[in-house]
Amino acid sequence: MSTTDAPPLISSRNFYYITMLRDPVSRYLSEWKHVQRGATWKTSLHMCDGRSPTPDELPTCYPGDDWSGVSLREFMDCGSNLANNRQVRMLADLSLVGCYNLTFMNESERNTILLQSAKNNLKNMAFFGLTEFQRKTQFLFERTFNLQFISPFTQFNITRASNVEINEGARRRIEQLNFLDVQLYEYAKDLFQQRYHHTKQLEHQRDRQKRREERRLQREHRAHRWPKGDGASEGAVTEDYNSQVWEW
Repeated sequence: MSTTDAPPLISSRNFYYITMLRDPVSRYLSEWKHVQRGATWKTSLHMCDGRSPTPDELPTCYPGDDWSGVSLREFMDCGSNLANNRQVRMLADLSLVGCYNLTFMNESERNTILLQSAKNNLKNMAFFGLTEFQRKTQFLFERTFNLQFISPFTQFNITRASNVEINEGARRRIEQLNFLDVQLYEYAKDLFQQRYHHTKQLEHQRDRQKRREERRLQREHRAHRWPKGDGASEGAVTEDYNSQVWEW
């Protein structure tokens, strides 16, 4: 076999971007607890437009190897903390705002562009789910990709973040620090419910069409099983029955 006849090493495939979103306050608290236990993202390059941010563009929040034992107040007080508005930043096209260069444009314009970019990218994804709607997320995933999970998703409402008791002031501060994520999440919930109800409606329509088709086939099957004879038509049977009733 010549080299020109050899099959391609990589077959053509379809790739889909998918993601899961979480309530911003719960997600923020969960990341804080994760960092508090010693987790870091030091190996993350944060590449944007072909380069990583400079130390001036992305200063670190702690001097040591990790941020173990950090309090919630310390976590919130770091202005360069990447936990702030993480979901918007991960979904948006950072190159539109000069990546991590905060002097590229004013803050208000930057935030507007980031949020809109995140919304657009989320809307264009084939699928996204919400952690607070596990069953609906499973339904949409299975219908979108024509796959079936072997067991239903379980809705866990008890997490490390849910066990953290914070006062109303701390909650408001977290919402302020993640105000872009809060807006994105509200948009995501509305879009998610639209997709869910639309998919449900299409499924009901297909089920109704399937039932109508099954009834049609049953009628045709019965007609073939009991064909009308030449001398025993339905009209003759009815006439004979009526005559017997009247004679009686």
